[in-house]
Amino acid sequence: MTKTDLKSPELYINRELSWLEFNDRVLREGLSEELPLMERLKFLAIVSSNLDEFFMVRVGGLTQQREAGVRRHDFAGLTPEQQLLAIAEGVHAMAEEQTRGIADVLGQLRDHGLRIHEPADWTDDQRDYLRSYLTKEVAPVLTPMALEELDPPPLLPGLRLNVAVVVERPAEDASDAADDDTEGEDAGPQGGGGNGGGGGNGGTGGNRDAGALGDDAQTVEKIVVIPVPPQFKRFIPLPGAQGNDFARLEDVIAENVSVALPGCRVLATGVFRITRDADVSVQDDEAGDLLHAIEDALLARRRRRAVRLELQAPADPRIRQWLIDWLELRAEEVYDIQGMLDAKALWQLVGCEGYGKLRDDDWPPQPPADLLGEDDLWEAIQDHDVLISLPYESFDPVVQLIDQAADDPNVMAIKQTLYRTSGDSPIVRALERAAQGGKEVIVLVELKARFDEAQNVNWARRLEDAGCHVIYGIARFKTHSKALLIVRREANRIRRYVHLSTGNYNDKTARIYSDLGLLTCNRDVAADVAAFFNLLTGYSETVGWSKLTIAPTGLRQRFIDLIDREIQASTPDRPGLIIAKVNSLQDVDVIRALYRASQAGVQIKLNIRGICCLRPGVPGVSENITVTSIVDRFLEHARIFYFRNGGHEEVYLSSADWMRRNLSKRLEILFPLIDPRVKDRAIEMLDIYMADNVKAKRLRADGTYEPVPRSGPPVRAQEKLYEQAVETIRADEKTAPQFQPMRRPKG
Repeated sequence: MTKTDLKSPELYINRELSWLEFNDRVLREGLSEELPLMERLKFLAIVSSNLDEFFMVRVGGLTQQREAGVRRHDFAGLTPEQQLLAIAEGVHAMAEEQTRGIADVLGQLRDHGLRIHEPADWTDDQRDYLRSYLTKEVAPVLTPMALEELDPPPLLPGLRLNVAVVVERPAEDASDAADDDTEGEDAGPQGGGGNGGGGGNGGTGGNRDAGALGDDAQTVEKIVVIPVPPQFKRFIPLPGAQGNDFARLEDVIAENVSVALPGCRVLATGVFRITRDADVSVQDDEAGDLLHAIEDALLARRRRRAVRLELQAPADPRIRQWLIDWLELRAEEVYDIQGMLDAKALWQLVGCEGYGKLRDDDWPPQPPADLLGEDDLWEAIQDHDVLISLPYESFDPVVQLIDQAADDPNVMAIKQTLYRTSGDSPIVRALERAAQGGKEVIVLVELKARFDEAQNVNWARRLEDAGCHVIYGIARFKTHSKALLIVRREANRIRRYVHLSTGNYNDKTARIYSDLGLLTCNRDVAADVAAFFNLLTGYSETVGWSKLTIAPTGLRQRFIDLIDREIQASTPDRPGLIIAKVNSLQDVDVIRALYRASQAGVQIKLNIRGICCLRPGVPGVSENITVTSIVDRFLEHARIFYFRNGGHEEVYLSSADWMRRNLSKRLEILFPLIDPRVKDRAIEMLDIYMADNVKAKRLRADGTYEPVPRSGPPVRAQEKLYEQAVETIRADEKTAPQFQPMRRPKG
């Protein structure tokens, strides 16, 4: 094939459909009878949280394109309209399978004493208790809204449960409301809902006739919406039951509507949920105050167009049609769910105590192998590079290093990037303490980290109040790199300590995300990291990097150069070899470079957790490329790149995936593993990932996945990596010196 052939749409998988295949692999875990019931429940909940973000961002962006009349084809040959229709078809099928899976797991959990009671099954005592609970605890917070009568209609936030109620009221009450509506019509455009200003998309909310739903001359039907308060737990424990018995909060509200709507005759109720477009961009290069620009974007996100309506089926036809009209939705944007909405709430059940046998065995993180026998972190890092493999090894040494640096009188400065961190971050507390103690503390807090913006705004203000120099990101780019630099005075010299990682500085996700981090004092690496922070703090001139490669200035080309070098070093007797582990592969230039390498005989092994737009196994193009994906108990998050390089092996870690956004629109870092021992550890990890034949799925050329054929003994990569971490500790304990007291010889 010629290079021009590599532009053919048939060689590429659409990004969104590839993502749906990933979420389907998550769903398969939830449906797997090989997993304990509580683990299945986790995966079924994750399916919902994944879909929520997918609709808010990806579907929201495509919807904007469709409504703007964009007909441009993506590199896989699909227009926005075609993508949206294909997404809807896939998600409708996925929702049906997920609902059946939830029903299956909850049905089996009943045998273990965990039961979700439907309203029809409530006993009289339970019904009385739930009505009392609602009256005393929940009712004071409920806010029934007759949306048709309010001008402008109030906002219904996305991702919240709502109970819609069809009520019958005396006609004289409705006439007053009709007069109000007429005044709203006279008010002109301001009387409508606006573009998503109330809850709809087009502004019909304030102008509908008050009697439109009723035919009786003496009464009128209305639809009232009662938002389910998010501050209450979704599942309400039932008293006096054996085991864990629950009722759903939305059912309790729907069954006791008269508490919130006294004097109305209830004709029907229904539960629904709206997902809104959250793809709101921040023009930070034009924003005078990025902090306020982010806050404005957060408010704008709440008022965007609805892109999905979920209805608990069977929905009353009056409620269903009213919502479709009010939100101005297409048929494919409506999802009738034959079960509970918002399965993320299943995490509450996962947290129930007493079901240890229904969960995976605990895998507590082990002490890092590269720090065994080391009492002083500073000395250990001076002596050798330290590779930490999360979550098999503990993240604590990184937290400990920052903690020590905050209090160490010899530490002069701490510089760090923060993209996402935990809600009560010990790292943030240490940085505050360091600044308050007079140290120079520079922190880049990326305010544009999607869906963490509000928390990051709070962190930024806290750090500023403590005396830190806070940078609110870089104009036009997200800072996605994970870097820490500590400057310390030692014996009449200055030494720099560096931590670089594939994952965030988040002590919570460090227990569930699979990542790699490097601690080093290598002078060349440290000098580059210092230059990187100078770049962030305003010295915007690019420098000649010694060890690091930075996006967006040179990372894409660096990857392509490394791939092309492998082509040049490849021979029939010793073909080139590329092994890469990433979260996503979507960048067209990188894909084409991999295709060229495959055509040249280079063997390419890819382990890609999520999106993969490359088609493997295409004759003449990619028959030398294999792609596998692992979905297991930990989220695969590390980015590792291996190049045989004619026998002079090189291994790199990075914060970046092979995505266009990472290589063009973010500040990312690619860094080499220089210490031979550390490099060999990373290569061994890659070999284990590529050998997985238990959890790994293999990508077919048609974009679907199949189980990896099991030709030898079973290999589960995550289990193998954890076993290695445990065995390393056991071996160290066996070889530790034994100190025994000397005793007087007998006789």
